[in-house]
Amino acid sequence: MKAFRPQLIIFVFSCLLSLAACDDQRVYEENYDFADKVWHVDSVPSFRFEISEPNQQYNIYWNVRNASNYPFRNLYVTYFLEDTLGRTISTDLHNMLLFDPKTGKPYGSGMGDIFSHQIMALPEFEFDSAGTYQIRLEQFMRTDSLKEVLSIGVRVEKAE
Repeated sequence: MKAFRPQLIIFVFSCLLSLAACDDQRVYEENYDFADKVWHVDSVPSFRFEISEPNQQYNIYWNVRNASNYPFRNLYVTYFLEDTLGRTISTDLHNMLLFDPKTGKPYGSGMGDIFSHQIMALPEFEFDSAGTYQIRLEQFMRTDSLKEVLSIGVRVEKAE
């Protein structure tokens, strides 16, 4: 029988800990979970984040989690980015493909019937000043109750 090696356990624990801390580009990430997997048209998730380095370029992503029986192949979302004074500085309608249009195969990563997507929304965006910014997301589909959407979120990271 081999002797117990605490150095091996410490090494493995250190490796796992370093892997968890590898996301040093991330400035902010939060997701909003929908009750009963339904995104109602009057539900407008809001995400507030701090920018401490203005004029640094940032990549902003939308995080989407949906079930495989989501009834559409895409998701339209309108975003509103507000500055530190609450003024809208950027807004647009994004069309995100969640399933391959020809095969119906889900994009993103998944286990079972749940799929996660991280979709580039605003590449290399520059904020004019330091402070608290806000992004609001509205679903813009042809239904008031968008079924099989588990969550929507925002990720802000420093661009390389």
